[in-house]
Amino acid sequence: MKTLTTCTIPVVGMMCAACSANVERRLASLQGIQSVSVSLPGRSALIEYDPDVITLADMQREVAAIGYDLVIEPDRNSDDIEREAYLSLRRRTVCAWFFAVAVMAISILWHPVGSALMRNLILIVLTAAGMFYCGGQFYRSAWTQLRHRSANMDTLVALSTSISFLFSVFNTFWGEQVWTSRGIENNVWFDASIMIITFVLTGRLLEERAKGSTASSIRALMGLAPKTARLVMDGEVSDVPVSTIRPRDLLEVRAGDKVPVDGVLRSGEGYVDESMISGEPLPVAKQKGDSVLAGTLVRQGTFVMRARSVGEQTVLSGIIRMVQQAQASKAPVQRVVDRVALVFVPVVVGISLLTFVLWLALGGVAQLPHALLSAVSVLVIACPCAMGLATPTALMVGIGKAAQKNILVKDATAIEQLHRIDALVIDKTGTLTIPNQTIDFTTQTDDIPFGQREQLKPHAREAVDQLHAQGVELYMMSGDRDDAARYWATQAGIKHYRSRVVPQDKEDLVRQLQQQGHCVAMVGDGINDSQALAAADVSIAMARGTDVAMEVAQVTLMGDDLRRIPEAMHLSARIVRTVRQNLFWAFIYNVICIPLAAGALSPVFDFQITPMWASALMAFSSVSVVLNSLRLKWA
Repeated sequence: MKTLTTCTIPVVGMMCAACSANVERRLASLQGIQSVSVSLPGRSALIEYDPDVITLADMQREVAAIGYDLVIEPDRNSDDIEREAYLSLRRRTVCAWFFAVAVMAISILWHPVGSALMRNLILIVLTAAGMFYCGGQFYRSAWTQLRHRSANMDTLVALSTSISFLFSVFNTFWGEQVWTSRGIENNVWFDASIMIITFVLTGRLLEERAKGSTASSIRALMGLAPKTARLVMDGEVSDVPVSTIRPRDLLEVRAGDKVPVDGVLRSGEGYVDESMISGEPLPVAKQKGDSVLAGTLVRQGTFVMRARSVGEQTVLSGIIRMVQQAQASKAPVQRVVDRVALVFVPVVVGISLLTFVLWLALGGVAQLPHALLSAVSVLVIACPCAMGLATPTALMVGIGKAAQKNILVKDATAIEQLHRIDALVIDKTGTLTIPNQTIDFTTQTDDIPFGQREQLKPHAREAVDQLHAQGVELYMMSGDRDDAARYWATQAGIKHYRSRVVPQDKEDLVRQLQQQGHCVAMVGDGINDSQALAAADVSIAMARGTDVAMEVAQVTLMGDDLRRIPEAMHLSARIVRTVRQNLFWAFIYNVICIPLAAGALSPVFDFQITPMWASALMAFSSVSVVLNSLRLKWA
């Protein structure tokens, strides 16, 4: 059996949904890649592949051929690359506004001053400089896409600006002979060309700033890990980078420090705040032999620890990796949007061409300027970006929000399903109840009444009440005897329970409920729950300490607070609602604006969306979708 490798790789150069769809299609076509999911807002690709068949370098070459880049080298930092790209985008946007204002001012104010030819010659120079210096990436990208028989948003920008610029140049030198002599109005659209570039760049700049906020949860998690540690060697203590720490190194940690790596106390003691891992607010007492985790905060005390897990092997790194992979994964609805994005640009080009032909057919050569203006407006206003960002931005923000609340989501499908749950199967021991902390260890457990051997987890009854209020029916499963199972079900407020069950019984109940039409979640914490977890529509694992998550679970709750289950369901509902809002407005935007840009109302109301306003509306559509998703951060 082949061993597959899964990794999340940063992708550089993606600007729209068609970009991410092109990268995903290219990677998916390569032999050795089992599955791939490319996230536009996450700027990453989640790839499952066979390293014996294909390497990361092979993937990088293939992606580079279509104009993008995979960051696979350890000495290249994707954050630095993105920061430099953002600064470059900001410089080009500011420069574009300079050219745009100059072109607009000359176009409006020149008339009483001198000849139209001299004015247009100056406009040609300014517009060309602005287009190719500030918007050069659009033309390079469009050419690369054309060579590989694909298209993206850059294709539409390059087409629309080139057509309007070249037509304006033609009118500058030959417009009098060709149009004016025939009684047809002779106009130039240099202002439209440069304003399209300017508005698109401005929209992308705002979009990049907003998309940067969607990844704030990952940056916050990464910020938990300290950069330096105190290495103890030969009785000397020295500050060293955490990246140089190796397993079995001795490290000194003091009050106020963050634990640098996972390890075990060798001497000393202290109180450690583990809320970022367990979600429990009270500091935990640590003494010799106890485990400590990277990123947790020492509130009191000083101790020496021996490093156990470092780098990518720490629990914190595992959490970050899980959140990154979840944010890069795709909900089923996004697959449909991606298929639309692949054909969207060619369809828009077709609509633009049809618009041009129809206006010529209706008005003849006299309508040529208006036909061209309408065709350019269609090219500019159609935007696959808003559709492509609708789902992934909401998922990124929502999954990050869940991580901040100690709810780790493994894939986007779980988020889409959680709010639909109406039946929840929950294991008793270790999930609903924990051993009674007040009883000392004894081998004669039969002498202790079952009601005293265990205790409900804190807030368990409150969580059950909240789930009931959300319309969820609970089913408790226990291997314990019937009187004990009945007692704890009553204490928790659960009506349905089964006792003396084995793993197969739990799976059978899940499948039985599914056959009855229920959407079922299974909550467990042990190996004996694995079958039921795998069978459930949504699998939820309880985790404490270093037990980050069971492999089969789609959602992991850190700590013992069961109230995170209804909280996760509530967050799921908000995320799905936001996705639907985003998709609705993205589709409605195109349905309404494309006909208006084509001049559908022009014959009756003399209303036409010009290319300049089309570019402004296109930029606004993408930014509005991202901003709507960001509302989840403050929900």
